Amino acid sequence: MDRRILVVDDSEPTCSQLSRLLARPDRRIKVAHDGTAALEWLVEGNFSLVLTDLHLPGIDGLELIREIRQRELPITAIVMTGHASIDSAVEAMKLGAYDYLSKPIDPLRLEVLVDQALKDRTLRDEVAALRRGLHQRFAFHNLLGQGSAMREVFARIARVAASGCTVLISGETGTGKELVAQALHDADPARGRGPLVTVNCAALPEPLLESELFGHEKGAFTGADRQKPGRFELAKGGSLFLDEVGEMPLSMQAKLLRVLQDGRFERVGGSEPILTDCRVLAATHIDLEAAVAAGRFREDLYYRLNVVRIDVPPLRDRTEDIPILVDHFLTRLHERRYPSKTFAKAALDRLARHEWPGNVRELEHLVEQLVVTTSGPVVEPEDLPPQIVSTREAPFSLEFDLARHLQDITDELTERIERAYLIRVLETHSGRIDRISEHCGLSRRSISEKLRRYRIDKADFKPHVALRRALVLED
Repeated sequence: MDRRILVVDDSEPTCSQLSRLLARPDRRIKVAHDGTAALEWLVEGNFSLVLTDLHLPGIDGLELIREIRQRELPITAIVMTGHASIDSAVEAMKLGAYDYLSKPIDPLRLEVLVDQALKDRTLRDEVAALRRGLHQRFAFHNLLGQGSAMREVFARIARVAASGCTVLISGETGTGKELVAQALHDADPARGRGPLVTVNCAALPEPLLESELFGHEKGAFTGADRQKPGRFELAKGGSLFLDEVGEMPLSMQAKLLRVLQDGRFERVGGSEPILTDCRVLAATHIDLEAAVAAGRFREDLYYRLNVVRIDVPPLRDRTEDIPILVDHFLTRLHERRYPSKTFAKAALDRLARHEWPGNVRELEHLVEQLVVTTSGPVVEPEDLPPQIVSTREAPFSLEFDLARHLQDITDELTERIERAYLIRVLETHSGRIDRISEHCGLSRRSISEKLRRYRIDKADFKPHVALRRALVLED
């Protein structure tokens, strides 16, 4: 692939010299003599590398690098100056310069540095292209997932988006219910161009919630010094998303039910009926059927909301999506000027064995924490905080690192199979070594040695131990 290099210096002899030194069959060299012209070339052209002097007419070299960064141009920058100083070098590197050269330029140093910078640029471009392809392959609107659980969610959204019916989105806190609502809205051909208006039903007390939903007239209550439209009006032509609808007070549930039944409402303090013109989407993290049985949620409202239901799976049930979610969060953080990081496969494997009580939101916060606190470019298992506990066996997989030795891979797979097998046999025979030995076709000594190696306590499988632990848990 041809690589375009822009040399920026106000000295014509310097530009000529650098053009000769950098010339290669696979490179195209262009020259600019001031920062303003250089920026125009960089914005308009497909350059891979810019070598710029710090002191330029118009925009100086540091400002040029700052513009490259702010405009997110995929260009690597190397700074040159005849006024070398530590301060200018540090500032250039902070702004994103790849490296720093002092004049007079050492031709050998220049060639090595440019070659390294172009290879780094190639790698960055390839990673960016792979990430774009990965996002396109496993994305549905603003949702990500490659496993069967999320593919079912995608398919359900696609089936019901155009129907215009009310949808109830259920799932644990942090699973991304609001993103499902956004996807439903965006995929709706009739409502997608209109607004998506959100109300958090758990965050507002009842009087304020009623005013937020239906609006109020001037003078309806103390402090109502003007007429205010409610969220139902603001969502005209679009969708109204009732987040945490299960937390809505019973009296407000009755008012909401009436609107859903009649398709009209009045502002607080008003008497003129207003017709609704929006699609209602609702979400909850609680079991509404149990809430109905307990008398905390109206049954008739539940059936009005639950015309179509979409269950968003918890992260522990879609661990195969963790790598692409991590990559997505890393990309977003890099766009916000965070350091560029990657996760080692062993670290991703450990994440897959965590229970994730906070779901995708917990994972997102963890990735940001690790990007900030990890010193190296790769997040390793030892970098993970202690609260990330592996509570489950690693899922069996034949994926492996081709760079590792065959014996290492074989040993690892053998240990995983043996450990899982022994646990199942221990459960079957209640921890009795004699029966386990007979079942496995191994000596008692061999079984005891394997249990020691895998740190499995046979006492945990004795009936009286299991019963005692169950009683403790019940207490």
